[in-house]
Amino acid sequence: MSTSTDRVVLAYSGGLDTSVAIGWIAERTRREVVAVCVDVGQGGEDLGVVRQRALDCGAVEAYVADAREEFVNDYCVPALKANALYEGRYPLVSALSRPLIARHLVRAAREFGAGTVAHGCTGKGNDQVRFEVSITSMAPDMDCLSPVRDLALTRDVAIGYAEEHSLPIETTRHNPFSIDQNVWGRAIETGFLEDLWNAPTKDVYVYTDDPTYPPLPDEVVITFERGVPVALDGRPVTPLEAVQELNRRAGAQGVGRIDMVEDRLVGIKSREIYEAPGAVALIEAHQALEAVTLERQQRRYKRQMEQAWSDLVYEAQWYSPLKRSMDAFIEDTQRHVCGDIRMVLHGGRATVTGRRTDTGLYDFGLATYDTGDTFDQSSARGFIEIYGLQSRLAAARDLRSGDVEAF
Repeated sequence: MSTSTDRVVLAYSGGLDTSVAIGWIAERTRREVVAVCVDVGQGGEDLGVVRQRALDCGAVEAYVADAREEFVNDYCVPALKANALYEGRYPLVSALSRPLIARHLVRAAREFGAGTVAHGCTGKGNDQVRFEVSITSMAPDMDCLSPVRDLALTRDVAIGYAEEHSLPIETTRHNPFSIDQNVWGRAIETGFLEDLWNAPTKDVYVYTDDPTYPPLPDEVVITFERGVPVALDGRPVTPLEAVQELNRRAGAQGVGRIDMVEDRLVGIKSREIYEAPGAVALIEAHQALEAVTLERQQRRYKRQMEQAWSDLVYEAQWYSPLKRSMDAFIEDTQRHVCGDIRMVLHGGRATVTGRRTDTGLYDFGLATYDTGDTFDQSSARGFIEIYGLQSRLAAARDLRSGDVEAF
């Protein structure tokens, strides 16, 4: 179906702001609104209920999609293979979901004949960039609209609008946090957390229990094939099931709590609280298996690329040519990342205690210092002489020229 300028596809969450945005956009742009809700494991209401609310709020069409499997398989698993942690800590909880949601928005726009895609982001966050860059990367002919940023839809205005029009949505002026969650984790910001000296209170956390008072340690064996989790404790699982079960088990131990100040794409430093028990446990296990299965130079170079990959995804470049090329390299590194990792989940930590693989580069005979040692120690002297030759020549030159004093 060809696109039309008389329809707008709106990323719909079912909450106050996007429910109000349906009528707000229609009134101010004179366009019909198609609501699109994508389930990436955020929990909450049944999709059928959300769809009906969109229609009751004035949407001419409402499209819902259960994208949990797609999200984990096509977005979280690549992040796991990349050991993706923005600024060394954040497992890209929100950043991974935005390009997937954008893909569904573009599909819906094509299907329902819309030429504009709208989202509920503000003008000072990362997500507006992620949505719009992703959308235009897939559909350069489409326009993007933000009711909050472009049509002055503030929260106070949204509450007043909902009350005036008797929309079927709960309204409240007391909402201290901005929260985004999916199966990969949960992000919490704003409210009293904006004061960097304030510690998070217990009501901030939902995915994780207090690690100060943990239950008994929980031992789990995670099996990987080509970098993908395929079994837990010997029981076959899908990647989605692996994440969900580890969210439960690692979350019960308080694993995956993150309190950090990060550098947003728009230039602002922002205090963020994250909960990602399954993601943190899986990345820890995956890194441990790579330590056994990747060749030294390959692993060293991959670590450099992992940070660049994480930066690209955080900064709205999921569909960029550079990331696509990086994906090819990372996928190639996973050919031998197969085996079992044993972990103990306890007191906020996921600790690797065992590694087992048939494709590793660890050779017991070379590593042992006991009987059975197969390493030829006589070759070490010549290796050291050659390895240190350049440094030795440079040191002799410096002594001759007086650049350094003799020790």
